[in-house]
Amino acid sequence: MYHRPHDPDYPVVCMDESNKQLVADIVEPIPCAPGRPKRIEHEYVRKGVAEIFIATEPLTGAVASRITERRTRKDWADFIKYLLDCRYPDARKVVFVMDNLNTHGVASLYASYPPEEALRLSRRMELHHTPKHGSWLNIAEIELSALSVQCLDRRFGSMAELAAETAAWETQRNASRKPVNWQFKTADARIKLKHIYPQI
Repeated sequence: MYHRPHDPDYPVVCMDESNKQLVADIVEPIPCAPGRPKRIEHEYVRKGVAEIFIATEPLTGAVASRITERRTRKDWADFIKYLLDCRYPDARKVVFVMDNLNTHGVASLYASYPPEEALRLSRRMELHHTPKHGSWLNIAEIELSALSVQCLDRRFGSMAELAAETAAWETQRNASRKPVNWQFKTADARIKLKHIYPQI
């Protein structure tokens, strides 16, 4: 998939999800001052868990994200519908690369929408799943790692706060638009992933 040239009619989009535990401070942190670092109370209050959906287009560097309360079939279907109708409305078909989680399939569209709408969406998708134990082949994991390091390395006490910070990160990321220089070639895959290929 990553060898394909960029085609706006058939964009290659990698998609993945992760979660973030929401925790709130019990005591307001003391800001840093000259010669003194910021001070944070180690105790906190748990506020649940938020799910982070992320999609990235490796050849253009475009990123899209969404924060939800859960990671259900409906949440996945809603994110896919958002990508198809809002981010790629003019594309003939969006080529998705994702892991083989049980929610990542056309059945989730039919479980979430009327049959006509599910069919319309499924006709605009081409799904490719990474091999079992090969989710690292999904470039969206690189974006999740960047998001974690650049934005999620602190406490968030609510989904609204997490969504606002993630949206700001997404805006900055889309402004810089850095494509991915994928170095793992097919020839390398035939060596490293030899156990996946059928023996003839």
